[in-house]
Amino acid sequence: MGKGPGLYSDIGKKARDLLYKDYQADHKFTVTTYTSNGVAITSTGIKKGELLLADVSTELKNNNITTNVKVDTKSTLFATVTVDEPAPGLKTIFSFIVPDQRSGKVELQYQHEYAGISTSIGLNANPLVNFSGVVGNNCVSVGTDLSFDTASGNFTKLNAGLNFTHSDLIASLTLNDKGDTLNASYYHIVSPLTNTAVGAELTHSFSSNENTLTIGTQHALDPLTTVKARLNNYGRASGLIQHEWRPKFLFTISGEVDTRAIEKSAKVGLALALKP
Repeated sequence: MGKGPGLYSDIGKKARDLLYKDYQADHKFTVTTYTSNGVAITSTGIKKGELLLADVSTELKNNNITTNVKVDTKSTLFATVTVDEPAPGLKTIFSFIVPDQRSGKVELQYQHEYAGISTSIGLNANPLVNFSGVVGNNCVSVGTDLSFDTASGNFTKLNAGLNFTHSDLIASLTLNDKGDTLNASYYHIVSPLTNTAVGAELTHSFSSNENTLTIGTQHALDPLTTVKARLNNYGRASGLIQHEWRPKFLFTISGEVDTRAIEKSAKVGLALALKP
């Protein structure tokens, strides 16, 4: 485990990954190849019902500078340039979208033994300013996540979070949506040898007085095969199996069924990732 509290986005991340990562109801195919000069080219295709979406991205690393350019089927170009550690603990990220002239953004991230800070500002006349900060250590941390729209003069995001980490468990509490949503999550490693873990997430909305509880688990059948399952209080059960049939060649099949309406068709998703 690394030192320091990390960034605000790390609060509750382990539980979110356990409960939601790799689950999907679509068909996805990803292929990554490398040119002789080290450029990584990734092609991705996703079939959503009758709709087919695709994109191609290239990634070039030169010392501590990483440039990523992606183009999708709508001829939209996404570009990101990351400068890793121009100074100790600092990372600079510049991104923009073409043809969206208001999308340019520069972000600074700084991680210290007792703090993690991320701030960004849009590169336009009336930018959106984001700030998130966490203070603490690798055991206990508290933080906030803010966004301010200079055009309207209003805060568009006001979040706060608390994270507690032990050797085999992580508990998190966040207040989101300007105080309207309370989220509590829990992640516990049962057996490191088999990558077995359990997790839960409870979300309460003060405006609607609704609660959503999701519980899940994961287990490695062998060093190459992992299974996951989750269930929420609305009766939606999901499961997946992921197999690495060759190094960095991942095949994932996932499904979801509404246990309160078994007569409805189950959703099944397939994902194939090839990365030599």
